Amino acid sequence: MKNIDLLPEWYKSGQRQRVSYRTQCIAFGGIFLVMMVWSFMTSHLISKATADLIDLETRQILTRRASLEVGRIRDEISQLRKKANVLDEVDSNIDIANVLAEISFLIDNSIVLGKVEFTAEKFVSGQGTKSSSRSSNVVRTAGRGFGSTKSLSLGDVRFKVVIGGIAADSSDMAKLVCKLEDSPYFRQVYPLFSRNKKMNNEGYQVSEFEIGCYLANYNE
Repeated sequence: MKNIDLLPEWYKSGQRQRVSYRTQCIAFGGIFLVMMVWSFMTSHLISKATADLIDLETRQILTRRASLEVGRIRDEISQLRKKANVLDEVDSNIDIANVLAEISFLIDNSIVLGKVEFTAEKFVSGQGTKSSSRSSNVVRTAGRGFGSTKSLSLGDVRFKVVIGGIAADSSDMAKLVCKLEDSPYFRQVYPLFSRNKKMNNEGYQVSEFEIGCYLANYNE
């Protein structure tokens, strides 16, 4: 028995075209989906690479800043060390208050001081004890009150002390010389001069004197 196909050819052709269109749409949809996923993954990778690059540049900037800060701190430390070395050279390493307290302790009531003068001298081994007299009646401390810094003695120095005043008798000055020699604060004690002087108002005679010595803060 022969089968009779009652469907027209145009219908069959239309069906085949619809199936082909559906297949193409599904294929294009799959390709589009793959492209979207690929684009998303590519964008994610690009964003991550950009963030890593920005983070790397930030770290480089911070590293450069830290390096500059370290260099600045090193320069400051170098400057501070230079200043510390200068201060070590200028510093007298003596306590003026203790020295004055020792002098006050050694002086009897029969002596009135007119001046106590401190002078920094360059230390030279075997240096003599000759000195030039000064007429100042103020207490001068090493490193202060000497005018410009050019007058300061730097490096190894020793401090000369000149004590001047009046005593009731020349023997009182001799006693003071002995006390200064026995004191651990002083060395090379020697009298500069001693002369009698009449007090105008009171009408009695006193002994005017000056004593020179060195602070015992160095070793020859």
